[in-house]
Amino acid sequence: MTSNQEVVVASPVTPHPPPKDRKLWRDLTAYWILGLCNNYGYVVMLSAAHDIIAQFQDSEVDDNTTENTDEDTRKCHLVSTGAILLADILPSLCVKIVIPFLPFWVNFKILLAVLLSASGFLLVGFATAEWMALLGVVITSASSGIGEPTFLSYSSHFHKNVVSTWSSGTGGAGVIGSLSYASLRALGVSPRDTMLIMLFFPALEAFSFWIILRKPLIMPLHTSALESTEELVTDEKPLRGFKEKLVYIKTLFPYMLPLALVYFFEYFINQGLFELVYFENSTLSQAAQYRWFNVDYQIGVFISRSSVNLYKIKKIWLMAVFQFVNVAYFLTEAIYFYTPTIWITLVVVLWEGLLGGGAYVNTFYRMSKEITPGRRRFAMAMVTQSDAYGIALAGFLAIPLHNAICSLPPAYRKVVW
Repeated sequence: MTSNQEVVVASPVTPHPPPKDRKLWRDLTAYWILGLCNNYGYVVMLSAAHDIIAQFQDSEVDDNTTENTDEDTRKCHLVSTGAILLADILPSLCVKIVIPFLPFWVNFKILLAVLLSASGFLLVGFATAEWMALLGVVITSASSGIGEPTFLSYSSHFHKNVVSTWSSGTGGAGVIGSLSYASLRALGVSPRDTMLIMLFFPALEAFSFWIILRKPLIMPLHTSALESTEELVTDEKPLRGFKEKLVYIKTLFPYMLPLALVYFFEYFINQGLFELVYFENSTLSQAAQYRWFNVDYQIGVFISRSSVNLYKIKKIWLMAVFQFVNVAYFLTEAIYFYTPTIWITLVVVLWEGLLGGGAYVNTFYRMSKEITPGRRRFAMAMVTQSDAYGIALAGFLAIPLHNAICSLPPAYRKVVW
């Protein structure tokens, strides 16, 4: 080495921050709309459960007509709305169990989901027998069951915040679905015409997926060059084959069990007890009270599902405990009618919705942060089953509970504010 030669010391390269993605709004907006449309039909069927049952029984569909005018018996339907819940969740659960193990044909799955959603609205709207209405509910459920795991799995190719906008959209489905149904019925629109109006949402779902949402890159859009290199080193290999995926499921139990419990308690209330809580001196009929309880609940869900970027919760099991307390309140209220005013019950219903929505969004947001990209797609699809397990069990138990409470002597409120 000569004296005039310089020794060049390599310095660490400081990575440049990734360029700002100016079209990210398209993905975030699309996922909000997809969450809305995917859950909209499911919410509407639950909101319409009271009417779907009533129109095929001896009572009139008129809101001013009660199901039983005998003063010695409670005002109950012969069939619990838990039957609608089972028709609305079991097909979805069956689909969610199978979907993670199938090839990821995203375009085919979404097309099928859109067609099934539209068919479900048409069947319920034009039903001339109870089995046709239930079949429509089943088909709508299958559509939601295809869409949720597919969209959440697909989210692994986009910015992590699409999970939060998806969750917010599903919460929005609760509010818009229950409120639109309750409002249209209050305006005198028939159940059939209401269902036909709602065909707008399957069309919106298709437009959002194929037009608004951008085609993903090979790597997630939020990943910088440096992050890509690190993930290639630290990321676990993608899961291959049925056996390997089956073994991996046990690592997802910390996400699945608390979420399943929250939804079990939540839907045990919604479909087993809501319709049995009735305030006689209210200006609203029993059917209208049921619908507005659903609207109130969905407002709580929407607020909490939209809150993850403001407030994050890790202890999902704590929400399950609080939801169990809500079960105790609604069970005793349905039996003894001790709450003096409907406004107190509406506050508890709102709280119930906040717990359910918070458990959902925080579970999937944690997964988007804690599970490595190579396994996130399968994990997201699997954990969507957990709330369905809880909801299905709640539906089974809601039916005998409904019958047991209906067999009790009638209760009357001694104090009404």
